[in-house]
Amino acid sequence: MKSFLRTLTLGAAMALCANIASAAELTFATGWGFDFYKVQIAKFEKATGNKVKLVHLPAGDDAKVSQYRLWLAAGDNSIDVLRMDNIWLPGFANDLVDLTNATKDVISQHVPSIVTALSVDGKLLAMPMEADAPLLYYRKDLLEKYGKVPPKTWDELTAIAREIQDKERAAGNPDMWGYLFQGKGTEELTCNALEWIKSSGGGSIVDPDGTISINNKKAIAAIDRAKGWIDTISPPGALAYDSEAARGVWQVGNGVFLRNWVYIWGLSDAADSPIKGKFSGVPLPADPDAQSAPCLGVKGNAVSKYSEHQKEAIEFVKFLASEEVQKDNVLQNGALPTLPTLFDDKDIVAAQPYMPTMKGVLENGLVRPSAIMKAKYNEASTNFWTVVNDTLAGKGSAADNLERLEVQLTNLKGSGW
Repeated sequence: MKSFLRTLTLGAAMALCANIASAAELTFATGWGFDFYKVQIAKFEKATGNKVKLVHLPAGDDAKVSQYRLWLAAGDNSIDVLRMDNIWLPGFANDLVDLTNATKDVISQHVPSIVTALSVDGKLLAMPMEADAPLLYYRKDLLEKYGKVPPKTWDELTAIAREIQDKERAAGNPDMWGYLFQGKGTEELTCNALEWIKSSGGGSIVDPDGTISINNKKAIAAIDRAKGWIDTISPPGALAYDSEAARGVWQVGNGVFLRNWVYIWGLSDAADSPIKGKFSGVPLPADPDAQSAPCLGVKGNAVSKYSEHQKEAIEFVKFLASEEVQKDNVLQNGALPTLPTLFDDKDIVAAQPYMPTMKGVLENGLVRPSAIMKAKYNEASTNFWTVVNDTLAGKGSAADNLERLEVQLTNLKGSGW
């Protein structure tokens, strides 16, 4: 708690002391980390005199968003703080407090790409809490066996994956695959495909000014290349892989490379894991004229405009974003911090050796265009991953399918986003 108090201005610290005399009772809606939050809330309550009640959200992202929509559409003042995914924020932009001015004393301490992910139209709508991003995992024992180094480009990955896969199959493992990724028609495929496209110089789905730019030669080439992986270096079943399905194949030892989120590291290195000590991770590849573009997943805590205790709620979300709380979250829950100082923290690095690498990954992170498309993002993303999945499955060419997507997005934009 001392580290949190040191981040406050003198005036804010005095305000906290004053709050003890007139304590507020806050509510915090979250669908995750109840035991973790209980411990942190106790610290906050002891320091401020305020009280915080946890409100449990239903399971599943759709159910959480629906519950938020019910509360906020009704102007419900019984919920003060809401744990938010960055892609949900634009849909609630008119219902959340702009935290820009209230956090100007501390927000610059956070990774800029994270702050961008939690902002809509220049307004900071949630205080950073944690992040997620992918790595390219690789079997270091196999790369060493065949005299290879981790690939830096997608073409290098394709070639190395095929060579090692074929040699391992010839050596007695017919189930070995060169590259595993999440090809199932969900938001994870949106992340994978945007990474391929952005890191190939093909931009994003839309430009920052709202121009629909996805139907371009580099984007087509990136998706065509991925289509070429299916049943050559990637299993046909990859079209139905989510992160856990891909991990399952990888962790039993049947993958040379894997694109997946950071939680995979700890599971892959568990005592009973067949690949314990045999793997490592590097940033995702990129074409020579482009830059690695790992898709960011960001969680933040937002304050409802309908809260009757906005001042206290803002101090609470700042507390949850503090170095002390984030360090606990990293060590206990394996989250990625949003404070650059923590990526080199000796305790964190000892527990999670990949953390220094993740600092650079987050700094180059790709932010999905939800802030541009606002309430239409979910539909636009669904259209996007559908045409990508179709292409991977051989249902039309990348060129034809991206042309179809352009028409769909133009119609969506025409109805307002």
